[in-house]
Amino acid sequence: MEKQYGSLGDVARKQVIVQLDDRLIKSLDRVAKKRGVSRSELIRRAATAFLGALDEADAEREMAEAYRRVPEDPLETEAFHRLAVENWPEW
Repeated sequence: MEKQYGSLGDVARKQVIVQLDDRLIKSLDRVAKKRGVSRSELIRRAATAFLGALDEADAEREMAEAYRRVPEDPLETEAFHRLAVENWPEW
């Protein structure tokens, strides 16, 4: 069984040891202080943002590949545009 290290609400956390150089630690500490968070919180936020960016990049790559496999039909796109314009509500 893995040892848990603290918790955040209902979310259990585990302690992870990561080796960082002095320059990176100083930068992390400076930004953490400026943001009013701990170094650990800053690293958690950075890791979450990085993973989210990877997911978004993967989704964009998949969408681009889908368009390469099945390109848009210009006539269909024009028909959808015409329908949208014709049926746009007047406010």
